[in-house]
Amino acid sequence: MDSLRELFIEQLRDVYSAETQLVKALPKMAKAASSSELQTAFENHLEQTKEHVDRLETIFSSLEEEAEGETCKGMAGLIAEGKEAIDGDAEDEVKDAWLIAAAQRVEHYEIAAYGTVKSMASLLDEEEAANLLEETLNEEKEADQLLTEISEEINPRAEGERGDADRNTMKPMRRTPSTSGRSQSSRQSTARSASKRKR
Repeated sequence: MDSLRELFIEQLRDVYSAETQLVKALPKMAKAASSSELQTAFENHLEQTKEHVDRLETIFSSLEEEAEGETCKGMAGLIAEGKEAIDGDAEDEVKDAWLIAAAQRVEHYEIAAYGTVKSMASLLDEEEAANLLEETLNEEKEADQLLTEISEEINPRAEGERGDADRNTMKPMRRTPSTSGRSQSSRQSTARSASKRKR
């Protein structure tokens, strides 16, 4: 790796690998979601992700470089975590919250990756690439914000399910005179006796 341009190409290939992996993962996440709003968000982002792949291929074509490279290990790990959410045994609302958590990790990873390659493209005077990468970067930020808004509705419902379960299994507390403490008059009588002994 002898130049920033070589690093730029390598980073672009890493992002390309990440996006192609995500194209395969998003339909599974949509299917696992119980919230119709969350399902729609995943399905819409799948279509966006396909556009992101197309933009990257346009950039590679303009740079006269091949898009294929090594597998993005970072995205592979994030998708593996997402699979845990997909396959996990949880109540519907809790699973949706779990899926959102996994999806937002993916979005944050992509925001970081696209911010990096966009900055490199600008430094290398690759204006067309920089513009396309910035467009995708903005869409990743919007997707992350949408997931945050959906989570603000789903997470309280997930907590409500847990709270209801706790209340249903909670045993009533038994009150006994011995644990409620002695009466005030009893305490006062004991204090007077102790005072007399001191005299």
